Amino acid sequence: MSVLKISTPGRICLFGEHQDYLGLPVIAAAINKRINIKATERNDNILKIKFNNLNSTDEINLSENINYLNEKDYLRSSINVLKRKGFEFSQGFDIEIFGDIPINSGTSSSSALVVAWFNFLIKISNQKIKLTPEEIAYLAYESEVLEFNEPGGMMDHYSTSIGNIIWLQTTPCIKVKKINAELGDFILADSEEPKDTKFILSRVKNNVTDAVNKLKNKFDDFDLQKISIEDLERYKYEISEDQFELLNGTLRNRDITFEAEKVLTANEINKIRIGNLLNEHQKILKDVLQISTNKIDKMIEIALNHGALGAKINGSGGGGCMFAYAPKNSEKIIEELKKITHRTWLIKTDKGTITEYD
Repeated sequence: MSVLKISTPGRICLFGEHQDYLGLPVIAAAINKRINIKATERNDNILKIKFNNLNSTDEINLSENINYLNEKDYLRSSINVLKRKGFEFSQGFDIEIFGDIPINSGTSSSSALVVAWFNFLIKISNQKIKLTPEEIAYLAYESEVLEFNEPGGMMDHYSTSIGNIIWLQTTPCIKVKKINAELGDFILADSEEPKDTKFILSRVKNNVTDAVNKLKNKFDDFDLQKISIEDLERYKYEISEDQFELLNGTLRNRDITFEAEKVLTANEINKIRIGNLLNEHQKILKDVLQISTNKIDKMIEIALNHGALGAKINGSGGGGCMFAYAPKNSEKIIEELKKITHRTWLIKTDKGTITEYD
């Protein structure tokens, strides 16, 4: 009996943090921290699931109506999304899920799981239709975000499904571009501070979208995709001071992302400029969006003082991980960061979701 194996990476957001759910572009990189699914056939139609890292289990009967047990029941929502699209399932499996992506730390552990799960479900479906990484990514987005009306965007799903470095733009339509840039080493470090992703996303997203909607309703020509920072001044007194500052920071992050794309796709990559852009991005995330923490700020300072070219918080913020861009001096930076947190790793960009059979 063959063993089906699925492996999917986590991701870091290089540029465009808190941008994708606004329809603005992002640049993300899949990393060599991965989640894995290992499955063997059963003689029934039940999925018996063991979460090795969490020391917990679950069971799904594929022949029954599937109801959600909690508000983040992504394994069941994925099955329902596929069933609505005509997929059918009749074969049960014993399943192990395990990996080394930091959980609830901004490195996309949940989305990587959903992408891996969709890859698995499509392989075991009666239809056995081959889908592209982009198609798997959108299904995962449907299952995780749309199904539960969550505030996130598509970056995590496309990044972990496609792999390596991607440029993603979702407005006016979904556009993905692979970026073949060899950047070298990064360092990922977990602050071990708990974070409430849903709360932080909602707070930042709701404030910005409320301001955008106010301006769109009053001014037909207002367009978050095209407006310059200079032109934003004319709307300063149409929204609150806080909303204006958030919008200003949003546009600055947007422009940093566009510049980063040019640097990353140049014939010769200016790594120092990439580091500087990461630092500019972090300053806005810290001072304007206010999603950083004192501990993460200290970790970033240590990394920069010991040779990192750039560093920023990773993910929605309020805790979780930061990363440093360190094509040189990575060993020294890791040594110093481990004085604050032992959860520090050397990472590189990595391939997207993959399937293997034993």
